Order: sequence, then C-alpha cells, then structure tokens
Amino acid sequence: MAGPTASGKTKLAVEISKLYGGEVVSADSMQIYKGMSIATAKPDEAEMQGIPHHLIDFLEPEEPFSVADYVKLARQAVKEIYSRGNMPVVCGGTGLYISSLIDNVKFDDTSGSTEIRKRLEKEAEQLGKHALWERLRSVDEETALNTHENNLPRVIRALEVYEITGEKLSVHKANSRTGGSPYKTCIIGIGFEDRQALYERINQRVDVMIKNGLIEEACAFYHSRRPATACQAIGYKELIPYFENKSELSECIDKIKQETRRYAKRQLTWFRRVDGIQWVMADKFGEYKNFLENVQNIIAKSEIMCYNKS
Repeated sequence: MAGPTASGKTKLAVEISKLYGGEVVSADSMQIYKGMSIATAKPDEAEMQGIPHHLIDFLEPEEPFSVADYVKLARQAVKEIYSRGNMPVVCGGTGLYISSLIDNVKFDDTSGSTEIRKRLEKEAEQLGKHALWERLRSVDEETALNTHENNLPRVIRALEVYEITGEKLSVHKANSRTGGSPYKTCIIGIGFEDRQALYERINQRVDVMIKNGLIEEACAFYHSRRPATACQAIGYKELIPYFENKSELSECIDKIKQETRRYAKRQLTWFRRVDGIQWVMADKFGEYKNFLENVQNIIAKSEIMCYNKS
C-alpha cells in the first residue's frame, strides 16, 4: 500500500490484512523511531485492530538508519510472515524503502570521503540545507525528490557518492537491481482526483495531532536536546521557533500544514514513477466499502506477493 501522507494507507493495510490473513510491514522512515507517535502518525492499538505491525517504534531517535538497513530487516520480516502462513502487506509513504525492497536492490559498501563530507557539512552551515538540496536536485533529481531537504545526512551522502564516483545515487541504486525481484507484487497506490481533497485531509489531521498532544510531544523532544535524525520529522522542526519565542503558535501550525502538503506532493511525484502501481482514487467512492471492494477486485486479478525461498 503506497501513497501520500494522510491518504488512508494504514487503514487500508489493516482492512486488507483482515481479509487475507496479513501482517503489516511498515515502510515509513520516521515511524521506525521510538517516542514519536503523534508527529509520525504512528498507528495505535485501536487502529491496528489486532493486526501485527512490523518495523515500527523500534529504534532510538539518535540512531542512524539507512535504506540498506530497512531492506535487510524488511526482507527478514517478510520471510517470517510467510513462515507463519500469512501474507505480508507492505505499507508506507517512503518510496525508496518500498522500491528497494520489491526490486531486490543490492547494497554495496561504496567508500566515503570524510574530507568531502565535512566540506559539504560546512557548506550546509554557511548556505543552508535548502541550497545543498537544490544542488542535489540539479545532479540527481530522482534522489532529491525522495529526500527531504532537512534530511541532511542523506543529501550529503548522495552528493558524496556523486563526487566520488561521478554517478548519481539513483543510478547507482538502479545498477544494483540486477538479481530480479524474489516477490510477486500487487502494488496499490492511493490517490486523489481532486488534490485539494488530500490537502484538506492533511490540514484536518494536523489539527487532530495538535489536539492529541503534538506540541507537548515536540516540546519534550526539543528540551531533551538529543542529537537525532528523527528531529527531521515534519511537526517537530516547525515548532522550534515557537519554543524559542520567535514565532506565534498559529504560524508554526500553518507551517506544519504547508510542509506536510509539500511532502505529499513529493511522494506523489515519486510513486508515479513506480512501474506497475495501480492507483485507486480515494475521493472517487462515496462509501468506504466501495473503495475497499475496488481494491479487492484489483487484488483478485493479480498474483499476491509471495516469497521465493530459493
């Protein structure tokens, strides 16, 4: 299950799991971290409805985590799910995670350069993160579109690989897809015919997050002063000006909504490039049962993902 934030992926993954005996494997680069439940829209027990969820809430916020790490753990989770006779339902909005898993990407240990990395870090301090992200987009648009500008380590790594090898990180990863996928997949993408309908869902979800304690969660994280990749999550960094008495709360909340809408747009751009994805427009169906029946029809016509034990 793929699609932009706030599109209803979690609910659909749970319903499909209930229908087909599935277990959910998360493909969300922020839900992996502990203690960030509200900002990352991590599903709670009520939303999970008893369906096992994997690769959620298992990593300390300051610990690094790469797409290679994700693929390794996701492959293991898929294998274990099949060993129980169940169906893995991969669900998330991090396109690079999903593509790398189903395309059987092989990761090597391309050596890095401390000198290049430190220079890029210094440039980020002087010019700003956005300037480095724009540079990445100019040389490797595909990687840039799937990388938020605040994810500085990933931006720097992509630029580092480009400087060292002269090859785009996206091309480097594409060249790693040589073994063929061990899976048969049915990729469902949740879309919207009316983009404004998605944006309204995003705005409403942010309001619910605020009501459920996002400000308190972000404030506690801010005052912990933990050096963390996780602080890049939308909903945390936008509140920092409020905590530092530099902006009004309403301005920061509007910024969260704006950044979330922009992120959703980037997600849609990424997923539209995925081969074989079958789109279901969430705003096309009046009742949810009709939407779910449409998804079931798509699954019925396809071969559900299965693990090749060889």
